[in-house]
Amino acid sequence: MKKLLLIFVLIITAGIAFAVTQQSTPPAPEENTVSNKKILIAYFSWSGNTKTIAEKIQTLTGGELYEIVPETPYPTDREELTVTAAEEKEKNINPPIKNTVDIANYDVIFIGTPVWWYTMASPVRTFLTTNNFEDKTIIPFITHGGGGEYSITEEMGNFAKGAKLLSPAFVVHEAGNIETDDELKNWIDNLEF
Repeated sequence: MKKLLLIFVLIITAGIAFAVTQQSTPPAPEENTVSNKKILIAYFSWSGNTKTIAEKIQTLTGGELYEIVPETPYPTDREELTVTAAEEKEKNINPPIKNTVDIANYDVIFIGTPVWWYTMASPVRTFLTTNNFEDKTIIPFITHGGGGEYSITEEMGNFAKGAKLLSPAFVVHEAGNIETDDELKNWIDNLEF
């Protein structure tokens, strides 16, 4: 009788354990975090400042870096560059890019540019006008030599038709200072994408 009772208790215990393991808990809703988004960090950098910030964003997000490279390199002399950049702005020139990336593979695209003549660098404008940003989230980051952001964030939104534009942009003087890493992390932590 004791053996029968013991077998009965074991069967009931095994049945309960089986039933508990078969219950599925509903999956937690996905949050908009960097961990569940495919991220691209696209940038153009003449002096290296924008590249430095792009690399820091990559470290914080795990995204893939893409350097926007014009077919014709810019002059290495700042004076000559200033003349070229002014001409591109005045004549609304979008210089051809020699490398491309398929942005269809990404959900979120950080876009970095230096400020040239109060606007984004021309290769960034080329990148924005030659890609389909429909249903993408774009997040600007901007480096400058002392002038600030100007209206670059809004301009990016105008060129990236159909994209969700997140702002504020991350705006930094040159490549930043000792506080830049913390400011950048805080900015990314507070983005809602």
